[in-house]
Amino acid sequence: MTSESAEDVDVMVLASQRGDAQAESAYSVAASLRLMKENKDDWIPLHEAAFNGQAECMKALIKAQPGSVDKRTLQEQTALLLAVSGQHLSCVQCLLQAGAEPDISGKNRETPLYKACELENLDLVNLLLSFGATVNQRCNRGWTALHEAVCRDNIEICEMLVRAGASVNPPSTCSITPLIVAVQQECVKALRYLIKKGADVNIQTCDGTTALFEASKYGHREIVELLISYNADANKPTKAALLPLHIAAQYGHHEIVSLLLPVTSRVVIRHTGISPLHLAAEHNRDKITSILLKTRSDVNATLSHKRSMQYSDNRSTPLYFAIANRSTETAEVLVKAGASLNLDPVSPFLAAVRLGCARTVCLLLQHGADVNISIPSCPPTLPGAIILCINNLPVLKCLLDSGCDAQACFKCVYGVGPHPTHDSRGHLDINTFTNDMALLSGTKPAARDVQFCELISSPSVCHLAGPVVDLLLEYVGNVQLCARLTELLAGLPEWPSITAKTLSPRPMMHLCKLRVREQVGVSRLRSLNRLPLPDRLLHYLSLPQLS
Repeated sequence: MTSESAEDVDVMVLASQRGDAQAESAYSVAASLRLMKENKDDWIPLHEAAFNGQAECMKALIKAQPGSVDKRTLQEQTALLLAVSGQHLSCVQCLLQAGAEPDISGKNRETPLYKACELENLDLVNLLLSFGATVNQRCNRGWTALHEAVCRDNIEICEMLVRAGASVNPPSTCSITPLIVAVQQECVKALRYLIKKGADVNIQTCDGTTALFEASKYGHREIVELLISYNADANKPTKAALLPLHIAAQYGHHEIVSLLLPVTSRVVIRHTGISPLHLAAEHNRDKITSILLKTRSDVNATLSHKRSMQYSDNRSTPLYFAIANRSTETAEVLVKAGASLNLDPVSPFLAAVRLGCARTVCLLLQHGADVNISIPSCPPTLPGAIILCINNLPVLKCLLDSGCDAQACFKCVYGVGPHPTHDSRGHLDINTFTNDMALLSGTKPAARDVQFCELISSPSVCHLAGPVVDLLLEYVGNVQLCARLTELLAGLPEWPSITAKTLSPRPMMHLCKLRVREQVGVSRLRSLNRLPLPDRLLHYLSLPQLS
């Protein structure tokens, strides 16, 4: 409709809008040429009459100007398409009887039949089909009228279209058939109807997706059961080499995972290069992980080389996926099921420390992680975990409580003597180690040997030097600070405490505590509170909490 005011609208248009058939007839003979006069949207009076449902006016207009019946507007709409859109049945019948072409589509290539199916108007659909409307014509998305009827789960219209010759497997632009549309929209009635009419349950879209894959993705349990009962193939991979079981595990649909496991081939899973366990771990689906492990899924399954190379850390195991994505609950399930800590290029333990996941770090330590593991590209004298958590005091304390070698941080090769300048050795920032996964995996050597005093002097963490060194000193006996550490720490708020711990002999109580902890051993320090020792002794062996 135009926004012209009433006084500016042609008298013929006003007659069409009001349904004044008598006035229309009177004018039709004398001014038939004016019947084709267009407004700014290329509408003529016939379009106005169709839009407003004025059938009698339309008859007069068509009689006066028969050639106007298929005239299009600026949006390529015919009077028939406008009448269908307004669900004016009498107008549609009038136009069809006058010879209107039923298959002329609008700008988006939607035909009158397509629009009638969208509106779920059975009378219009039946009328258009009786006048020979094409049932398999496609819109700009490649959808047919059947796609639209299925989308609305309207079985009556589906039946009318199929009886008129509609194909049950017409692919859209992206090769999406009505059956896949029914799955995506959870239209169970339409899905059952299509299957009974012979729709292919295993047809794939342009990206290899099947109906079963879509149902598994969206969590439609009833549809998954239905498709499986009609022999849907659970072993058809997408172009990304993923199976329905993969996507169900990723999205956490545990009931569907249970349905798919018996019909999914382990051989096909191996050929995809990734297990459902990897995807469950990546998205912290601990319940799915438990289900998969109970069905004897390999807790240490590794990615194919091709998939592993897609990640900068070349990750391989489900455990590493869980840790890299902070999926602590799933990591716990995997570790308790026997997941190895030594199959990935980058240690899962170092990855957890790097991410600052204290809960995961403690979990891995309790299950045998080496607290003093070194970064492969660095000297073995300095624990890699300490390098990775200098900016995270809670995690650092967790490591030290578990027996991490704090003494190594004070074994500077230069001691109290002069240290090389940054210019002569090249500036080294701690972010080099925390961000460069090649260094953590050992595939790239460090440019040179690294000293703790250099790392703690990095611009990004030097402001933490005081608290870090003060904490480390709680876990060592008598040590001497090197020249660089002394220069860095002097004047900081923690300097008096640090001085008291380094310039005077440590108290016998402190030294004895360290000695007993050493005798207890790293493995038992991880569960100190569970040792069969008196409470007073356990309290004595426990180190102070962070303030």
